Amino acid sequence: MKAVIQRVSSAEVRAEDRVAGAIGKGFLVLVGVEQGDAEGDALYLARKVAGLRIFEDGDGKMNLSLSQVGGAVLAVSQFTLCADTRKGNRPGFDRAARPEEGRRLYEAFVGALKEVGIPVETGVFGAHMEVTLTNDGPVTILMDSAGKAQRRASQPESGS
Repeated sequence: MKAVIQRVSSAEVRAEDRVAGAIGKGFLVLVGVEQGDAEGDALYLARKVAGLRIFEDGDGKMNLSLSQVGGAVLAVSQFTLCADTRKGNRPGFDRAARPEEGRRLYEAFVGALKEVGIPVETGVFGAHMEVTLTNDGPVTILMDSAGKAQRRASQPESGS
């Protein structure tokens, strides 16, 4: 799974001519689900997002998390994060998960954030959406759960 996290002072997503979700201070998180992703990827990203310390403390250092500043998440599904742009000028989306699986893992991500007490607003899965945000900083972080799997694979097994 891939995520683009933007620290915002406000964000809103509109779908079907209505506001689907809106937050004040917090993170706008664009979420892309790829083929082969599993629930563990969703839980990993949710834990990382919930614990991400990119809000400034009293000394001006990025040291505070969402819960420490009373922030919220606006989670928006975005299959285009899975684009393959290596060949030609038109992106390919073969890496994106099928819609049913994408929805399931996107909802698992949202549920995991809620489970740890993070207020979450969402877009409308599969709909055409318009996202408006005020990026605070600007601060933008890219995350990919594939790094988690690669690190585990490169570590020697215990007892070797």
